[in-house]
Amino acid sequence: MKKVVKKTKVNKLKLLLLIVVVFVIGLFTFKILKIAKNKVFEKKETAYVASVSDKVVLYDKEFTESGDIIRGTKVEVKGSEIKDENSNLIYKKIVYNNEEKYIKSDNIVTDEKDVVLEKEMYVRTPVTLYKDSDSSKILSSIKKGEKLNIIGYNKLNNGIVDMYKVSYNDLEGYVYSKYLLDNESDALKNYDEENTYQTHLSRTDKYYGGNAGNLDYYPYEKAKFEDNIMPSEVRSLYLNSTVLGNIDSYIELAKNSNINAFVVDIKDNTAPGYASLVMKEYSPTNYEKALNNLEDYKAAIKKIKDNGFYVIGRITTFKDSYYVTDHPEDAILEKNTNKPYKHNGSYWPTAYSRNVWEFNVELAKEAVTEMGFNEIQFDYVRFPDRTTNLEKSGVMDMRNTFNEEKAQAIQGFLMYACDEIHKLNAYVSADVFGESAHNYVTAYGQYWPAISNVVDVISAMPYPDHFNKYEYGFKEVVWTVPYKLLNYWGSNYASIRQKEIPTPARVRTWIQTYDTIREPYIVYDSSKIADQIKGLYDAGLSDGYMTWNSSSNINKYKSISSAFKGVYKNE
Repeated sequence: MKKVVKKTKVNKLKLLLLIVVVFVIGLFTFKILKIAKNKVFEKKETAYVASVSDKVVLYDKEFTESGDIIRGTKVEVKGSEIKDENSNLIYKKIVYNNEEKYIKSDNIVTDEKDVVLEKEMYVRTPVTLYKDSDSSKILSSIKKGEKLNIIGYNKLNNGIVDMYKVSYNDLEGYVYSKYLLDNESDALKNYDEENTYQTHLSRTDKYYGGNAGNLDYYPYEKAKFEDNIMPSEVRSLYLNSTVLGNIDSYIELAKNSNINAFVVDIKDNTAPGYASLVMKEYSPTNYEKALNNLEDYKAAIKKIKDNGFYVIGRITTFKDSYYVTDHPEDAILEKNTNKPYKHNGSYWPTAYSRNVWEFNVELAKEAVTEMGFNEIQFDYVRFPDRTTNLEKSGVMDMRNTFNEEKAQAIQGFLMYACDEIHKLNAYVSADVFGESAHNYVTAYGQYWPAISNVVDVISAMPYPDHFNKYEYGFKEVVWTVPYKLLNYWGSNYASIRQKEIPTPARVRTWIQTYDTIREPYIVYDSSKIADQIKGLYDAGLSDGYMTWNSSSNINKYKSISSAFKGVYKNE
């Protein structure tokens, strides 16, 4: 009996010892697992960096600033929120570039569409409100200083919003972010570095075209496309679209004459270049009256490009009788008859109409996409001239829907055109009267600084026989001395206007390549052509020239081709 009791005691001792060992092992395992959970297997989730700006501050484990991260970046969040006892701020741990960093919890969202935290923005210059973010279709226009509620965005470029989705009054649409600021007071200010704004403010509405002080002078970065290099000097022949069947002869002439570019009509007033599908949608009369079918026109442009020439597509914008035939509701109106107003034999769609803006820009985009134009040139980008008295007397209705000044509408259209055409890696140029370089806003809404500040190229038309006979106090009839005239105009007007803005366009000028149409009649031979080019270049306007001859007469071009071979630009 004693032996059995002793054995039982031993077994109980072993069992107790086993229990202790298991407990110790369990406790140890629990601690190991707890550490592992915190150190190795802590909770992870995918998230996105959110902010009211393009970058967000990162912190180290001591909650000291340690670099930044771009808004919209996808990151891995580890663990739960962490509170900094010193500041009472809440942080989250993230993995970024294979390193553990901390970021304020307010800057982390789980849905990529929520990364933009702005709630409201203010318009710094009148903006176009788009129907959607991937077309040129216009919903409305919004004035400077207006507040927009932010309800979304289309995409980010390095954390910067491209277009905000906004609500404004009863409308929802998209606005380019570059025209907005985050507070009203800054939005209401005008760009005035180096007294830029003050220079223009003094030029008031002298001729019924608008106040220079109501235009935009913020810097605009000029476009530069690696797959579409603009020559530093563009020497160009103009071709109307009736001569494209003879394109080989023009190419041969250009190759032998130091010409490196062509300006080709896409749409001239009552002379549409080709049967455009955009015309078919917006202006069937333009489509029906087209001078070329799409295939032949496209083949001609391709041949020009294949021979190494830079090609510019010209569009007459706000002088378009065929568009008015289709859309009299968008025309300048004669109140007495309640019919479109006919100005010098042509009808003019009003430059205030966003439908007209949209048509011309959609046409430009089609031409770039289908034909491969390097640049789109907008001509007649103005209101009709010599109509001030008619407007004052109430004869004309300009259909000013948004209560704009003429110069505001012209600059606004060109901003809209640049925004849309630049997306296709093509440049934008605008034709202006020589008068626009004078120090006032013209009656038809052209003001050189406002236009040059926005577009890539500004192309004046200082044709000598369009000036007054004794302009600028000249003793000679000005078109008899084209070098003197254009050098004076370029030195005393255009060059000075270029210096009054932060981001001037290139200056590529139209030269007269036809014989004068006024007495005394002068044959504009190669010497007169060379005089114009040299006069402009000596005035500092040396980015190139374009030959204006409305008939594009090849024999005239041949007769003056020696002028194109001259070296006028000092590199």
